[in-house]
Amino acid sequence: MHKNTNVLVKAIRFATLAAVAAPATVMAGGFSLNEQSASQMGVANAGAAANPENATTVFFNPAGMSQLSGTNISFGAAVLDIDAEAKHAEARRNVPGVNVPVNGNHGGDIADLAVLPNFYLTHEVNESIDVGFGIHAPYGLAADYDDNFEGRYFADKTELKAIAFTPSLSVNNGKGLSMGVGLNIMYAEGRLTKFQDVSAVAFRQGAQAGAQQAVTQLLTANPNATPQQIAAAQQAGAQAGSQQALNNLPADPYADIEGDDIGVTFRVGFLYELDERTQFGLSAQTGTELKLKGDAEISNFPVPGNPGATTTLTEKVEVPLAIPEAITFGVRHHLTDEVTLLAGATYARWGRFEELDINSREGDSGQISQVTGRTGDEPVTHITEKWKNTWQVNVGGIWQATPEWAFKAGYAWDESPVDQYLTARIPSSDRHWLTLGTQWKDAQSGWAVDVAVGTLLFKDDPKFTERNYQHSNPDQVAELAPGIEDPSYYTAEYELSAWSAAIEVSKAF
Repeated sequence: MHKNTNVLVKAIRFATLAAVAAPATVMAGGFSLNEQSASQMGVANAGAAANPENATTVFFNPAGMSQLSGTNISFGAAVLDIDAEAKHAEARRNVPGVNVPVNGNHGGDIADLAVLPNFYLTHEVNESIDVGFGIHAPYGLAADYDDNFEGRYFADKTELKAIAFTPSLSVNNGKGLSMGVGLNIMYAEGRLTKFQDVSAVAFRQGAQAGAQQAVTQLLTANPNATPQQIAAAQQAGAQAGSQQALNNLPADPYADIEGDDIGVTFRVGFLYELDERTQFGLSAQTGTELKLKGDAEISNFPVPGNPGATTTLTEKVEVPLAIPEAITFGVRHHLTDEVTLLAGATYARWGRFEELDINSREGDSGQISQVTGRTGDEPVTHITEKWKNTWQVNVGGIWQATPEWAFKAGYAWDESPVDQYLTARIPSSDRHWLTLGTQWKDAQSGWAVDVAVGTLLFKDDPKFTERNYQHSNPDQVAELAPGIEDPSYYTAEYELSAWSAAIEVSKAF
């Protein structure tokens, strides 16, 4: 018993520490993470709601705990390596009437290697009731561009890390029908950074200073200058002053926003055993809205009226983040004693994620709000997202080659929720998910080990042009002044590829 307790404690410690420290991936469906179990990954999560192989059913369908005897633990990790690089990219600054390109590189590979750990536990209380618990990383997002990235005024670092603690309960009627419920208590933290484009401000200030200087010089040399001469001097001085300002732009200010929150979602599941060969599963999760509260900081910001001087601005902010509802269907059919077929589908309401706004918690009195002129309900920063609801469809199979060894394969079609408003923070497209897996199981000792590998094949290289849009009218380009559109943009095509591997160790006591 003492040895079993040590195994349990070490597994929980591993999952908790790794989940807090691990960066997430940039290319999951939306920002949800598919890789929650090596045993299910081997079949591309096909039929996961109807195939409770081990304690990971706590995540996929808590009703599946009713088909596990005694006490079960599963723990493991997935490793994801994603290559995402921009090509054919270009960008321009937000100076009206002047084509000022942004110099720099394509940003490099924006996604690092990511590790996603998990731990699950179930316990049979009696013939009708089972309880369970899970620690896992349900959502994540990570992208990091080079500092000299051409699109640095739209994106630099993007991070979302989440860890969920999931107590669960299942009951069964002894006649093939089970019901389960789970509570996801989720801690999430996020970070958004980018460089600030102050070229429009510098252009305007340079034009004003140049015009004033030219008129002063003209009147000093010719006190009787005509209005036409004064107007011509103003125009020439403004052109020279604005160009000089653009040639002598200061180092870019840097915006850094961080926040965290705790949210709760609920999961309910059903499992129905039609006969000894076929069963169906259904699992549904509620949505929620996280409000990541923290601080915004803009460093190296020019001091108005004091050329060359900079300061650091701070303001308390919050970032609303929609977590979608989702429903998963699954079926498992034992075609023969050796061959099992699996299928499933998941519908996720990503359409809830319409915008990414940074809202002030200090009203109009915040330092950043005062400098930028933000007032009322207007956000400090707005990004139009307008995601769409998505389907993921999965099929898979298991071949039980020997009593100890099983081999798995799976395929999933995974829709991207990002449609019209692609951004540099989340370049994405629809994809095919191909997986292979194997399982070794020793029935006498209760130990089992699953290993799986997978690759993502993206349907298209995403192409887009990102602009700044209005908060009050998200389909309209933002304005620098009434009637003057913000001309800045970032346009690019991205090359995407990804592979993943996972291992899961399970023990039945």
